[in-house]
Amino acid sequence: MPLLKHVKRWLVYSGVALLLLFICAFGFLYYLREQALPASAISQTSQMLDAQGHIIDTFHAGENRQSVPLKQISPYLVEATLAIEDQRFYDHLGFDMKGMARAAVVNVENMSRKQGASTLTQQLARNLYLTHERTWSRKLKEAMYTIQLEMHYSKDEILAMYLNQIYYGHGAYGAEAAAELYYGKHASELTLAESAMLAGIPKGPKYYSPYMDMKNAKDRQRTILQTMVDQGILLQPDAEAAGAELLRFVPLGTSKQAGTAPYFRDYVRYMAVDKLGIDERTMSEGGIRIYTTLDPDAQRAAEEAVASGIPADSEQQAALVSVDPRTGYIKAMVGGRDYKTNQYNRVFAKTRQPGSSFKPILYLTALQEGVLTPVSQFKSTPTIFTYDEGRKTYSPSNYNSKYVGDFINMRQAIASSDNIYAVNSIMTVGPEKVIAMARKLGIESPMKPVPSLALGTFPVSPFEMASAFSAFANGGVRMEPTAILRIEDAKGEVLYEAQPASSAVVDAAHAYVLTSLMESVFETGGTGNRVSAMIKRPVAGKTGTTATDAWLVGYTPELATAVWVGYDKGRKLTPVEARRAAPIFASYTEAALSAIPPKIFPLPDGVVSVYIDPQSGKLAGKSCPDRRLESFVSGTEPVEVCGVHGEGDASGAQDSGAQAEQTRHWWKQLKRWWSN
Repeated sequence: MPLLKHVKRWLVYSGVALLLLFICAFGFLYYLREQALPASAISQTSQMLDAQGHIIDTFHAGENRQSVPLKQISPYLVEATLAIEDQRFYDHLGFDMKGMARAAVVNVENMSRKQGASTLTQQLARNLYLTHERTWSRKLKEAMYTIQLEMHYSKDEILAMYLNQIYYGHGAYGAEAAAELYYGKHASELTLAESAMLAGIPKGPKYYSPYMDMKNAKDRQRTILQTMVDQGILLQPDAEAAGAELLRFVPLGTSKQAGTAPYFRDYVRYMAVDKLGIDERTMSEGGIRIYTTLDPDAQRAAEEAVASGIPADSEQQAALVSVDPRTGYIKAMVGGRDYKTNQYNRVFAKTRQPGSSFKPILYLTALQEGVLTPVSQFKSTPTIFTYDEGRKTYSPSNYNSKYVGDFINMRQAIASSDNIYAVNSIMTVGPEKVIAMARKLGIESPMKPVPSLALGTFPVSPFEMASAFSAFANGGVRMEPTAILRIEDAKGEVLYEAQPASSAVVDAAHAYVLTSLMESVFETGGTGNRVSAMIKRPVAGKTGTTATDAWLVGYTPELATAVWVGYDKGRKLTPVEARRAAPIFASYTEAALSAIPPKIFPLPDGVVSVYIDPQSGKLAGKSCPDRRLESFVSGTEPVEVCGVHGEGDASGAQDSGAQAEQTRHWWKQLKRWWSN
């Protein structure tokens, strides 16, 4: 009896102890369940994408990482990883007891720690929240975090986190970054052979990386394939075929997008950080996506045009920036000839005189103010101009001292880039009004209201010039230049979305008349005529040449482009060097728009076309021997008929004849563009 009492008492104590143990365990698990996991310090690679969604750059602080959903990771990689790392992943609760027992037996037999038994959840807990030091406190924390991960997340979520953060060597963290690094493809596109190779690397990246030791990497791959066969995942012939497959690796240190638009990429990063307030850490580690306006085809055309437009052994530099005038989207940007040796972006250089390429801003001002029309005349002869209430004089000269010696109109002045006409024009309209127009067109560079302003003597950046000319192409409406369309965080939430501002600088009629005049630059006698055969579409523009700078700024209905060539240190250009801007512009424009049919600049309301006599600037009668169809803002066209040629019903002939001639002119132009 005493023995029976002792047994009963022991059983009661044991039951109470077990109950208390159960309560404690339950309480501990409940405590863990209610505790939030610590914030992980895992960074993600940020991406910059072009207008077609292609990656043009990535940002990371030493860790190249890009998280993707589990469904965007090849099933082969998932199966290979589970087969070699954690066969019972979906069956255990964070700890694989069978695996731990097996590992213990093997280690005892070999008298060493030959085999580990960490599950994927344990590895994830260690990599997310802990260091890799071997202490009991670290192991205890690892166990606690493992239990919490299993409580807070589903198995698929844990697996996705693991595959997105595990280290695959050479700075690549996660399956997506590894697939890009090794194979130049997305993780979803990995084959069985590629997946088995990749799954073996995390055990020892320095030992199993195919870049470091192909034999070790290949042996590891075949071990994984055979393990998949043993587990019934693969058939033996499939494993052998995958093991025999010759894999193609991307050369280490390169990527599919290496070298794409480096000056544009720098500009986008500057805009994101300095203008939009994206902090550097978020840029480098936040996994953000920056969607840009860059057109990869236009960018390629721009880089090729600059590369082929200047001899390889020349020290001459170049810059090109191209904007869609309808949206303000920056389509292409080349800030120099060799980014690797010089990262200075000349697109934004405000140290270059635009020369005569600035004149269209002057003429637009004069047209808008109503003080000049396309047939306004000034004499092209050496002239001394007086200003500042007679206290100062200015004596401009034409290029190579060539003068017509007679009166010329605005079209002739633009085509031949006559400086005397330009200074007469600015003296008529007033330089203050020209500066005001330049500001409306987006030019912020310092300027002074002096006669030489007409000849582009105050430095302006190519970026400002392209933006200004885009308003001419867009019917007088300037769209704010835009490089970034949208920025999203790692979860896809929008951090920034562009809302480009637009401003009506002038009415469409005045913009069209200016465009019509600037088309003459590419016609016979124009300063851009020598490249007209290269362009198979309507184009307007203006050349500009100073001792140290050469420009061509021009546009079609779809693209406004500024091209500058010169030397960084202001070295003088030879005549040959000064002629390189125009061919670069023509080559780029035609290549960038090769897939787009030619378009005529749309004719807006408020424009009339009449025959004029170029010599007198008056209406040309039917019998006038020298007639030209000219466009005017309605109400500014001439009303006086020249000399005896005006006898008869000149106005009636003008109305019907002008329309017919306009149609013939367009048809003639299209035939020329098509046949070139």
